Amino acid sequence: MTALLSATGITARHGRNTVLQNVDISLNAGEIVTIVGPNGSGKSTLLRVLIGALKPAKGTVTRQSGLRIGYVPQKLHIDPTMPMTVRRFLNLPNAASDEDATNALHAAGAHDATNALHAAGAHDVMHHQMADLSGGQFQRVLLARAILEKPHVLMLDEATQGLDQPGSARFYQQIDAVRRDLNCAVLMVSHELHVVMSASDRVICLNGHVCCEGTPDVVSAAPAYRELFGTGTGGALALYRHEHDHHHHDHDHDHKAAQ
Repeated sequence: MTALLSATGITARHGRNTVLQNVDISLNAGEIVTIVGPNGSGKSTLLRVLIGALKPAKGTVTRQSGLRIGYVPQKLHIDPTMPMTVRRFLNLPNAASDEDATNALHAAGAHDATNALHAAGAHDVMHHQMADLSGGQFQRVLLARAILEKPHVLMLDEATQGLDQPGSARFYQQIDAVRRDLNCAVLMVSHELHVVMSASDRVICLNGHVCCEGTPDVVSAAPAYRELFGTGTGGALALYRHEHDHHHHDHDHDHKAAQ
């Protein structure tokens, strides 16, 4: 099977700090891959490299021709004093289009927005103000915007940050439904292992390099994973340090700015 997106030998730096070293990753259509790791481990940096927002110091990224990527960021700040409905927010990518667009084009845009909100589980917020949305509604609107273009790859960077455990579980069930509907690959960055790992086809344990990789059961039993997250924590992030008996480079330290 030809991967939709793959990266080989990725090394990335922030200034003098080596954040990623010799990282390989690939994504196939229809699979969910979760990247786990402590703060400063390079998770968000890897997403930026895969998207093309950051050029790696070494390594190559290969994308299938015409690949469409939908992205749900870790954080998005919208000025609460600025009036903006969900409908307007979803239309922002098309804001540069001709003001005199035909009614048919406007109708198609509204239809696409409605379908995207339904797919994201937020069908009843179209005319709400963005500033009035709950945390869960806000994340679902971000998801709707990401899937408007029917992406081949959907990337989510700590997309459930700030949600409680039931809210996170519902959000990831929605992601699974989107994956089945679009047959897209899903790449998630998360530390919520109790929710995410059960839905993942593969888990990549990252700490500047790939510590271990495999199915959730294989990874959760791996010594490298247990060093990162401990045991008996119910899947919560237990440790922010990671020690091996082999030498790490600059990413040994907790470079939180890397995230």
